[in-house]
This record gives sequence, structure tokens and C-alpha cells, in this order.
Amino acid sequence: MTPTPDSQFIETAAEFADHLRAERGLAEHTVDAYLRDVRQFAAFMGERAVSLAEIAAGDVFAYQARLQRRRLAPATIARKLTATRVFLAFAYREQRRRQPPPDIERPRLPRPLPHALTRPEVERLLAAPDVREPEGLRDRAMLEVLYSAGLRVSEVVGLQAGDLRLDDALVRCRGKGGKERVVPLGRPAVAWVRRYQAEGRPALLRRRQSGALFVTRRGAAISRQTVWRRLRNYARQAGLEEMVTPHTLRHSFATHLLAGGADLRSIQEMLGHADIATTETYTHVDEDHLSRVFREFHPRS
Repeated sequence: MTPTPDSQFIETAAEFADHLRAERGLAEHTVDAYLRDVRQFAAFMGERAVSLAEIAAGDVFAYQARLQRRRLAPATIARKLTATRVFLAFAYREQRRRQPPPDIERPRLPRPLPHALTRPEVERLLAAPDVREPEGLRDRAMLEVLYSAGLRVSEVVGLQAGDLRLDDALVRCRGKGGKERVVPLGRPAVAWVRRYQAEGRPALLRRRQSGALFVTRRGAAISRQTVWRRLRNYARQAGLEEMVTPHTLRHSFATHLLAGGADLRSIQEMLGHADIATTETYTHVDEDHLSRVFREFHPRS
């Protein structure tokens, strides 16, 4: 006879489903997925003859070990453990348990590497805006800055006109946590920003005042959503089939620097990463570059 969970477990699971629908507004298929995972967890506790009120950290760790022995994908295990944690937290709030849910360490998921554009693809993308129009001139300058300095989209839309030191080819930006850094700009980026400031920005502002560098026809700072939308359009115009986002240009910046011989520490500083391990996930290099480095530097190549 298959062991079954205690009745309180079953009742709480039904209330949990109502909570997900009514209070959290989750779609029905999402609620069903949560319930499947909770029922699987409940069945395991039934095998161990452990009631909902008595579940301890060791029981949860045993459940995690069971999932791992089944050789499930890390993402699947992580999802099931998340459902377990959320359910136990709900049971605690509803006073079905005297103890809060134990700490559940989910398996670390590999971070997928963003796609880096090739240099010819970057050139096609940068050339896509129609610079005869003020918005096109703005977008060309903005894309040049994104790629030249490796900025996040939040950083580029937050740039103020006073953040540029074009004579020194530098830009000051504010990254995560409000931390400031100064990043070099390439000559093409400097040239396009100068042209935008002389022609495009005045045409967009029409004598209005704004501290923002990249502005709309209403005189407001351009939004992140607008940057994403216009970048997707330019990617289609450039014939790029891969999904292109502002982060694609940031990753391409780092990848091209590394392939050109820049060291990781310098790239880390330019990207504004607190941990160099983060930089390493952004900066994979292709096999051709690794082969060239090996042939150039290894004594037995």
C-alpha cells in the first residue's frame, strides 16, 4: 500500500492553491505546476511517515537527495525545491507549522553566456539608424556609446550631458548601487556624440532644457523600453537573426576586448563588476583566438 500524506497536508495544499490563484494571481497552469511539485513532496513525506507539522531540515535534505539520485536537471530540482519552500512558508503563516521553513539550498544553475556579435555584425547594427533624422542620429550615438564603453542600458539612459568629457574621450556613468566609474570612449563614439549634440539633440529639445544626454522629442530622457524596442528594429534591419539586446552590445564589447589582448582586470574595471568571476562569464573567447594565443606563447606549440 502506498503511504499517503497526513490529512492536514492535503487540506493545506488545497488552501495553498487557492492562495496562489486569488492572492498571488498566478495563472492556472502555474498553479498546477506548483501543486504537482507539492504533491510529490507530500508523497515523499508520507513514505517517511512525517506530518506537515513535523517536517524538519533533515527531511527536506533527504527529499533533495532523492531528486538528485533521479538525475533530474538542476533547473527541475531548483523548481521543485522552490515550490517546497513557498508551500512550507505558507503553512507556517497559516499556523499549520510551528517552525518556519528550513533553509533550502537550491542547486546552482549555470549562467547561460550571452551571444556576442561578430565585428562585422556590430558594424551593420551601428550603421542601421537613419542619421538624417534627429532620432536616428541620437540612436547612432547611443549605440556607439553602448558598444564603445560596454554600458548597461540603465547606465546609458541615465547619462547626463555633463557626464561626457569628449576632449579626453571619457564618460562617467553610475552603475549598480550608485557606484560611479569612468570609462574610455572610442574615436567613432566621440565623433557621433559630438554630431548628435550639435545637430540631433537641439532638434529634439527645440529650445527646451534637459540634463539628460539622450532625449526624446518631448524633451524627456529616453527610456529603457524605447532603447530595447529600437535596438530590436535596427537588428532586423541589419539582418541579424539572433535576439539582440543592449546587453548583447555590452557582452560584445567585453568579448572583443579580450580577443584583442586586453586583460580581465581591465575589462572588469570598465564593466563595473565587483567580482572578477562575473567578468569571466561575460568574456568567453572563440576557439580560433585560443589557438592563436597557444601558437604564439606556448614553447611547444
